[in-house]
Amino acid sequence: MTPSGFFNIRPADQNDLPGMLALYRHLNPDDPELDEELAAGRFGEMLAHPGMTIFIGAVNETTSSTVTLVTIPNLTRGGAPYALIENVVTHVRFRQRGHAGALIRHAFESAWQQGCYKVMLLTGSTNPATLKFYEGCGFVQSKTGFQIRRPREI
Repeated sequence: MTPSGFFNIRPADQNDLPGMLALYRHLNPDDPELDEELAAGRFGEMLAHPGMTIFIGAVNETTSSTVTLVTIPNLTRGGAPYALIENVVTHVRFRQRGHAGALIRHAFESAWQQGCYKVMLLTGSTNPATLKFYEGCGFVQSKTGFQIRRPREI
């Protein structure tokens, strides 16, 4: 139990879309708002996508945090899959209460149960507190990450 109520972790379902959209505003406040129909369609695709699980952290009935875990089949490491964590978000009102850490540990457990040999996470944050948080969850900054973004003209 947290100071504001019971904290519960569970996989997301279609009813979680409004709470998640509100929560994602805390991740990227400058993102344009999604059209309702587009958002519902994308969310349905995400929920049905093999190997993808969105974990919701909720205090009572309020979505406080979320983590997305994607498990990927693999032909190396004896065929053991690996996993990626994305969209780690906690509502401002619920930060510093251990919600995101609990969700990440829950995602680790799910990955290990699926036979993953590793879980990776990339962050765009350079905030020392954020990096320390991820290290405190067990992540080791041992690789170099690269990304490329889609050009605007495509």
